[in-house]
Order: sequence, then structure tokens, then C-alpha cells
Amino acid sequence: MMFDLPDEETLYAALLARDPAWDGRAWVGVSSTGVFCRLTCTARKPNPQNCTFYDTIGAAIEAGYRACKRCHPLAPAAESDPCVKTLLAALEADSEKRWGEADVIALGYDLSTVRRAFKRNFDMTFLEMARLARLRSGAAELVGGAKVIEAQLVAGYSSGSAFRSAFAAWMGLTPGAFVQNAVLRADWIETPLGAMVAVASESALHLLEFTERRALPAELAALRRDAKGSLGFGRFASTDRIEREMNAFMAGDTAAFETPLRPLGTPFTQNVWQALREIPAGQTRSYGELARYMGRPNATRAVARANGANPIAIAIPCHRVLGADGSLTGYGGGLWRKQKLIELERGFAAAR
Repeated sequence: MMFDLPDEETLYAALLARDPAWDGRAWVGVSSTGVFCRLTCTARKPNPQNCTFYDTIGAAIEAGYRACKRCHPLAPAAESDPCVKTLLAALEADSEKRWGEADVIALGYDLSTVRRAFKRNFDMTFLEMARLARLRSGAAELVGGAKVIEAQLVAGYSSGSAFRSAFAAWMGLTPGAFVQNAVLRADWIETPLGAMVAVASESALHLLEFTERRALPAELAALRRDAKGSLGFGRFASTDRIEREMNAFMAGDTAAFETPLRPLGTPFTQNVWQALREIPAGQTRSYGELARYMGRPNATRAVARANGANPIAIAIPCHRVLGADGSLTGYGGGLWRKQKLIELERGFAAAR
């Protein structure tokens, strides 16, 4: 999505100038507040390291941001389409309601018309928007120590099985699979590149992934098996530490991550991940170069597979590995994030 927008310096300058030319073309997510805004928002301007720019409202919502109540980024689309305005108002008035197609029809709207209007304006359907809002509310309750039934009710689900199924589709595990006083605990970390799930024990960090990474459900299930089911919500000092280090990294202050790491993996994958940590910030390697550095010149494909299986993003910098031709190649967090991370680390290299 970021490739459709100009560089962040241009967008940040437009944000500072409240340039109306960008209204409806770009939105900014602010990690320090958890909201997304129009670039013309009159609120106090955030620091650039707290900003992520999106080319659709749907992308900002999927990244975990809520609409700003000062600049109302949903309003222009609502004003241009009566069905959008009515449904957004209804969602705001009853965010815990489990919306279905029958509810939309009951308001007098044609389902296909509503679907096209929301996809056109937000790059997601109305029902998808409502579901994401409910699940985030429920997850926040679980992190705060609420019981599953309490989270279910806050999320607006009358059916426990429906809530568990939706939550499992999102996180890979049902909420009941997360236990109290667990050995491993999961919590969310907000970053300028989007929300991340961090799983830590009392002594180390075991997982750090962007919330929409496709491998996340399988990774959480593997951690739960390894911990003999002792996976819950909450955080340890390890989570606080990686959050501080991530904030410093995103601010351009330091590329050092000293939180103890303990990812699940075979001895070979552990060796690959250690080799990744030895690539200096601001530099990149090809898979072949990494294999030769490890003394395994014939293991390029295995190195690539281990690189892709890395469960601790950024702190184990798999984003520093490129294709043999210098192309970005795959990245579980999205190629736009890989590009942003490489650009960020150029600043660390220039400072040395």
C-alpha cells in the first residue's frame, strides 16, 4: 500500500501544513494515541516516528487504529453516501452489536449497494469493520484480566461459540486457550509500523510479530504446545523491555536489542537467526551470502526457509536479507514494512 504514496517526508510535511490537497488521498495512523486522522486534522501534530501513512481508511483500521474524534476521517465518505452515513452512525451508537446482513436490510438498504459503498470508501465491508471493532474491544478486556464471557459481551457477541470462532480465526487460538497466571503471556505493542503481538516469559521474549502476519496463529499454537498449554494474556518485564527498545529503534535512537530472546526452532534455524543478528544495522545480505557466512554455502534454500520462519521480527532482523538481485523478496510483515525498516536503518549506518 505504501508504494502508492509518496515518501513519508512529503506526507509528514503535508500533515504539518494541513494540506487539503491530501484530503481523501492519505491518512495518518498515530501510534502514541492509537487513532488515525486526516492530514488536515487540527490536533497537535505527532512526532514523525509515531506516524504511519495509509492510502485507504480500511488499511488504517486493519492496522488497529480508531478514527479520530476531532477530524472525523470517516465523515467525508459518510457525507457523500447516505447509506454509509447512516450505518456509521448506527455502529458508533451501538459498537457492541453483532451486525449481520439482516440488520442492514432492516434499515432499508440493499446489501450489494452497501458492500460496494464501503469497499469503495474504506476498502472493507461494513460487516468487516464492525467485526474488527468488536474483536479489538474483546481482546483489550482479556489483556486487562477479564473473563472470556466478559470479553465476549464487550465484543458484542451473544453467542460464546461465535466469539470463540471469530477470535480463533484472528489469533489462531480460542480465548479460552489463554490461561491465567501463565508461563508465557501475550500482549500488544504499538509501533509506527502497526500493532505487534509480543509473547514473553519471565526471563525472555519468545515471539514478536505484526498482528496480521499469516504465520501468527501457527506460531502461537506452537508456543502453547511447548509451554504445555500455559499461554495467557498479560506481560512480564521482558515485554516492557522490548517495548522500550522498539520505541528507541523506531525513533532512530539505537538499533541495539538486548532483551533476551528465546524463539522456538531447530539448532540450524537458531544458528541462522543468530547470523541475522550479526548483520550490522544499515547493511543487507543475500541468502547466499548469509549461507557462506555461516560456513554452509550449499544451504542457501535452507537458510531462506529459516529466515522466513523467524518468529521475532525486527529484533532478529530478517528484513536485512534481500534476493540475489537486490530485490526485497518476501517478508511476513509485508514488503512495505521491509522497505521502511531498511530505510530507517540507513540512518543508523550514516551515524556510525
